[in-house]
Amino acid sequence: MTDVPNPESPIQNPKSYDAVLLVSHGGPECPEEVMPFLENVVRGKAVPRDRLQEVARHYELLGGVSPMGAQLRALLAALLDELNAHGPALPAYWGNRHWHPMLGDTLRQMADDGVGRALAFVTSAFGSYPGCRQYLEAIERARQEVGLNAPEIDKLRLFYNHPGFVESTGERVETAFEEVPAERRSAARLIYTAHSIPLAMAEKCAYEEQLREACRLVSERVGRSGWQLAYQSRSGPPSQPWLGPDIRDHLREISHGGTAADVVIAPIGFVCEHMEIAYDLDVEVAALCNELGINMARTAVVGCHPRFVRMIRELIVERVEENPTRPALGSHGPSHDVCPPECCPPG
Repeated sequence: MTDVPNPESPIQNPKSYDAVLLVSHGGPECPEEVMPFLENVVRGKAVPRDRLQEVARHYELLGGVSPMGAQLRALLAALLDELNAHGPALPAYWGNRHWHPMLGDTLRQMADDGVGRALAFVTSAFGSYPGCRQYLEAIERARQEVGLNAPEIDKLRLFYNHPGFVESTGERVETAFEEVPAERRSAARLIYTAHSIPLAMAEKCAYEEQLREACRLVSERVGRSGWQLAYQSRSGPPSQPWLGPDIRDHLREISHGGTAADVVIAPIGFVCEHMEIAYDLDVEVAALCNELGINMARTAVVGCHPRFVRMIRELIVERVEENPTRPALGSHGPSHDVCPPECCPPG
């Protein structure tokens, strides 16, 4: 998928790059696509068929459509509008790891259009094997599919501590707190969630550290000193330890302690709405909160928030200008542009 940029965009000759590539996970957009999509996700892994059928039922409960496709189309359009208005005047493409438009098809279209080198924005703010290196591997496989004419792809840096991500996430959190009755708002619990990963994988990357830093930065912005990071959507055998606490266990704990009447749950680990939010939080966790007598408000993801879209442009500009500024909040500094060979191994 591509769009034509505005030729009157202020930055007309970006250094070295011919296009921008939006890269994400992908998701089914009708019931018939659910099982083929899930088979793509687990290809090469020993996942039992009944587990796939269980996840397929989650999709069926919500109409067989992932919200991700619509979100990514909207993000692509918003990004192009931002580039048209402020530059650089680059065409924008979109390709997914696991569903259409597939990365291989998108890179083939880019090659046919004469794109020689592109900047990739991956919809993952944090460094981990599934959130960073696996995308790099997928891009390289797609390049091999296309062959000698495949464009070179440079990934934009991680943005977990970029002001644009922190500010847009903070505004989403503030909006969700407005759903809590005013007289109870100050006592409401703020709980951030992210996708859990195996401990063996987490120990070899900065995923948890970066998540905690992002939670701290957002909490400071919204004036909330008390917050909790919990995890969701774990999979794999029960014998394999994963990052915790699980959001459901944490809710049971604070409920039994009688310390929470209201919670605001912020899925900070996710950029786009998709099934692991729509089902795991909006169905399962919402039902648990109802059972426990806890009033739950859930923040929207950053999605097409104008400040988030502007952040993507800023990440692009810092790579094409001669003397870029690279904003980053907190003490960690900006992430690297090129991942070192030992970065984010599978564990």
